[in-house]
Amino acid sequence: MKKIAFLAIIVLLISSFTTNKKIEALIEKEIKTVFNLVKYSKQPISVSSEVNKTLPIKIDDTNFFKIKNEEKIVGYYYFGQAFGKADYFDFIVIFDKDLIVSKVKVLVYREDHGSEVGSKRWLNQFNGKKTTENLTYQKDIAAISGATISAKSITNEVNKLLKTVTILHNKKQL
Repeated sequence: MKKIAFLAIIVLLISSFTTNKKIEALIEKEIKTVFNLVKYSKQPISVSSEVNKTLPIKIDDTNFFKIKNEEKIVGYYYFGQAFGKADYFDFIVIFDKDLIVSKVKVLVYREDHGSEVGSKRWLNQFNGKKTTENLTYQKDIAAISGATISAKSITNEVNKLLKTVTILHNKKQL
């Protein structure tokens, strides 16, 4: 019985981190819009297990990608999850080729309260941020009424991502 419960939990965890077709379509639309592309290809970022142990956010073949147009790198994107008051929500961060944030977008928000965190106006605060910046909620990123927990959470996740990308860049893993 314990084995079945354990396996069920593992399956749920794994399935919660895989992107479904709806999310893939949303990601594709955002990438095409940000980079003004008709076609592109994506290539997962491969990180050695030794380096991955040192990263604030663990990178695998499902969450961080190079974006290429005609074999030329035009940018990168990260698919992640942040925790709101009671559930996770999915988001992407799109970087240009120089690793500057071009866009942050909440793709799926699963709670009834706090969806203001998906506001384009609020998320625009992340645009132009460099991987060397350390973002502080209520200082560098304005607070948002009605979505405090989600706003803090996505700010923390983006901050960890910026640190992760800095490490990967410095170790020539991008």
